[in-house]
Amino acid sequence: MKPTTPKEWLASLPSMLDKDAAEDLDAVYQFHLKGEQGGQYHLLVHNGACEMKEGIHADPHVTLSMDGNDCIRLLNGQISGMAMAMSGRVQIDGDISLAMRLKSLFPGIGR
Repeated sequence: MKPTTPKEWLASLPSMLDKDAAEDLDAVYQFHLKGEQGGQYHLLVHNGACEMKEGIHADPHVTLSMDGNDCIRLLNGQISGMAMAMSGRVQIDGDISLAMRLKSLFPGIGR
């Protein structure tokens, strides 16, 4: 069954991780989601493994802030991350190159 909430989507990402793409990566992705589908979540990617946790990480490498409904549309492939960034619908703080790697780390996003 396809995830329908940001929490369900983010919880499904560890199973979608491309272990080869994440082999030498040590990164924390913080998701700050606002609105009706809001919440705080972070992904820990370390040596080819990934774990999703709820809450705010003390020292994330990159933080993605957006509306929770936009997060669902992004993960479902209904809108691209580039389009969201260009329109200001997502704010990226920290290492932007890590944000750009999300699609290669999780090739199942948007399918």
